Amino acid sequence: MAAVRFLDKDGTFTLDKAENYSYLYLPVANEKGLKAAVTPDFGGDSKVDQNTFLMEPVSAENLHNNRSTRNFWCQIKGIGSWSVTGASAEAELNRFTEEQEESTLTAGFMWQTVIRSSEKYGLSAKVTSFAPLAHAAEIMQVEICNESKAARTITPVAAVPIYGRSADNIRDHRHVTSLLHRITVTTNGVCVRPTMSFDERGHKKNEMVYYVCGMDGEGNSPRDFYPTVDLFIGEGGSFTHPRAVLENRDGVKAGYHTEGKEAVGGIRFEEITLQPGEAKTYTVIIGVTEDADEIRKVAADYATSAQVNKELQKTQNYWQKKVNVKYYTGNEDFDNYMRWVSFQPILRRIYGCSFLPHHDYGKGGRGWRDLWQDCLALLLMNPSGVRQMILDNYGGVRMDGSNATIIGEKQGVFIADRNHITRVWMDHGFWPFLTTKLYIDQTGDIEILLKKVSYFKDRQVERGTAIDEEWDSAYGEIQKTEDNAVYYGSVLEHLLLQNLCAFYEVGDHNIIRLRGADWNDALDMAEEKGESVAFTCAYAGNLRQLADYLKALEKQCGCTEIEILEEMQMLLSDEDTLYTDIRAKQELLKTYTKKCRHNVSGRTVAVAIDELTESLYSKADWMMEYIRQKEWVNDGADHAWFNSYYDNHGNRVEGKYDNNVRMMLTGQVFAIMSGTADEKQVQAVCESADTYLYDKDAGGYRLNTNFHENKFDLGRMFGFAYGEKENGAVFSHMTVMYANALYQRGFIREGYKALQTLADTALDFDTSRIYPGIPEYFNAEGRGMYAYLTGAASWYMLTLITEVFGVKGSFGDLVIEPKLVKEQFDDNGNAGMHLEFAGNTFVIRYHNAEKKDYGAYQISEVAAMPELDIRMEGKKAVISKTSIEKSNGGCYTVNVILK
Repeated sequence: MAAVRFLDKDGTFTLDKAENYSYLYLPVANEKGLKAAVTPDFGGDSKVDQNTFLMEPVSAENLHNNRSTRNFWCQIKGIGSWSVTGASAEAELNRFTEEQEESTLTAGFMWQTVIRSSEKYGLSAKVTSFAPLAHAAEIMQVEICNESKAARTITPVAAVPIYGRSADNIRDHRHVTSLLHRITVTTNGVCVRPTMSFDERGHKKNEMVYYVCGMDGEGNSPRDFYPTVDLFIGEGGSFTHPRAVLENRDGVKAGYHTEGKEAVGGIRFEEITLQPGEAKTYTVIIGVTEDADEIRKVAADYATSAQVNKELQKTQNYWQKKVNVKYYTGNEDFDNYMRWVSFQPILRRIYGCSFLPHHDYGKGGRGWRDLWQDCLALLLMNPSGVRQMILDNYGGVRMDGSNATIIGEKQGVFIADRNHITRVWMDHGFWPFLTTKLYIDQTGDIEILLKKVSYFKDRQVERGTAIDEEWDSAYGEIQKTEDNAVYYGSVLEHLLLQNLCAFYEVGDHNIIRLRGADWNDALDMAEEKGESVAFTCAYAGNLRQLADYLKALEKQCGCTEIEILEEMQMLLSDEDTLYTDIRAKQELLKTYTKKCRHNVSGRTVAVAIDELTESLYSKADWMMEYIRQKEWVNDGADHAWFNSYYDNHGNRVEGKYDNNVRMMLTGQVFAIMSGTADEKQVQAVCESADTYLYDKDAGGYRLNTNFHENKFDLGRMFGFAYGEKENGAVFSHMTVMYANALYQRGFIREGYKALQTLADTALDFDTSRIYPGIPEYFNAEGRGMYAYLTGAASWYMLTLITEVFGVKGSFGDLVIEPKLVKEQFDDNGNAGMHLEFAGNTFVIRYHNAEKKDYGAYQISEVAAMPELDIRMEGKKAVISKTSIEKSNGGCYTVNVILK
């Protein structure tokens, strides 16, 4: 029997004795700001942001070191003290022995329940943790049941340590900041309002109240309290062996106040006697607020077990509804797995790239690349509001084609960098068009390209190589003209700037410079001479597809020309000698960026779409052919592939060096995806990747081979142990993009292998040791690392929906072109999915009675209920945009017969 077992079709899973596995945690959060991580023994942490941690911040290693957990004790008269969460010295001593207690964890989106039973104490406990929808709080519900044949007299005690300050204070004045604590005991719990905070923001008056309160299932208040660590653990005690519980000490009463202490939400309830089979329920609420009156409201809203149960059901339903995509392949484990993968982009929106134990860096924000890629999943699940989000995002582009690197707290607000580091990621200009293209395909709203948007402005100019000394905070962060008016350019103009400026920013090999890094942030030590072949391919693909969409714009909207900023005209240069003249390209870009160093003229010129598309096609074609000719490397024998990079000495990175083959996956992905690789080259790349990068036991395709060198003229990744993170781990994001590229190019079996190996590894708990979902990477042993917060989830969804199931938009039409292999149909030859498109619900059902493989079947019949306008275009079934738009909020079942 598998260790992790799914219980339904909604991703709910169970795991016995989950505390026996390291590094497990579940995200528990809501949209009111609460972000928590909960381990099987209810450890982890809880916070609102970097400066507002309710519980002590934890990293992955703290999960087995830290005793500061959400705990609930039963002091059983005449027998002893039992931690119902399994977080006691006794439980730890008995782990992995015959005396270890039985426990079963069950979990779903944003909630977990652990049922634990103790033969020694004759009790069982059901502990559920979740975050209610309306408050920045967690609820821990505890049900104690007497499983013995004799009555049990119990004194229940809840205990949650209250950290109550910034994460910075873990080692920056930990003790001193505890002196700021003002601790008050109320009727239901413990409140901590520090007088002030001091951290990197400076000294500020504190407005936050951190609290833990509790009631029994009927809403009755506790008996007394242990509001400080000293009172709860006692001299020489600990959170896993607290003297207040062991000795059943009296606590303090409501109205008690103390100052300058480490706080704990220690709550002792009235002594009870449970008869055999009798149960009693308790509620513990953990939260943070600026309004002390809210605490009373929260306590009233969840005063009884009935109220808590109602809120739990409401919360479970809410998150299930958020994940409005379902999959049916005949493999229930995979279908459930995909429910979790589809939930992960929602978690990214809440947590950013921080605030889970492995993501112990950053301060919660998302970067530029994250923002655009997370939109991919939104367009597939919840497209309402995405149009404005995309428009606001373009406000982060600078006039030199670079962009703000950190997203502000509010949509459309950008800052250059929290650390004031001038850094340019050369891939950042690539992602916006990819997302905008998907938006246009899903909605048919090609006119968004003409929508006017402002530009970002700060001190960083000339693509991060100079400082604008004229700029100051009074100028603001929006680009202005010589007349001091805000300059607005079309979305199309923004896209042209991002992609054309990249075209000209080349290094010594006429490949776009690597600058601070590309998608691989750990290629960060080749600022001067590094070049990225991988993303030169990507930009070439963008230029070609941008030209395609310009033609569509001309056809659909009837416009024959567009307006661009007057200074931009030089970026459309197409002299015969320019493309091959490295210095001329560099000088042209330098001249342009100097022209828009501070203010821009604000004057625009009209450019014919025909001329513009010709220029874009010309540049793309030249780039692709140049790479085919110059960057195709081999192992000296039978295998060949594309070089991905040049290092900071200007040396080609890949090929055979001293009998060591060096190959990287990134260059292959974008060569294939962009169309740079011809069909024979795609086949050769697949064979080389299978030979040098594929490792089934590690989870699939590694990011690179072992260079056997601390290659610090390219990036810090080579300082990592091989098989870890960016140095040769199976990096989910790039593997999924590899699969996506292969599906796009018609290499279906090869794409399936890449996708399925990731899923199989994740679902093999004995190897991956993670809850369901796709991790950032699998390490050298195949363990999943950095769970939940990865862009790979959006790409996995995108690939499965639009390529594997073949359900995608095309200028607002719904196109159906399945690329399922025979293994993805059930025993009766059926497969399907449920998704939202254009405000309607679609259930797509494939029927492959003969279970033919991809390539052997084709669409024979298509029928929709209710009826829709469906036509065949080659191998594709197309449902027209006009037919779909006749109904908003409708539900359609589309049956597709494959023969």
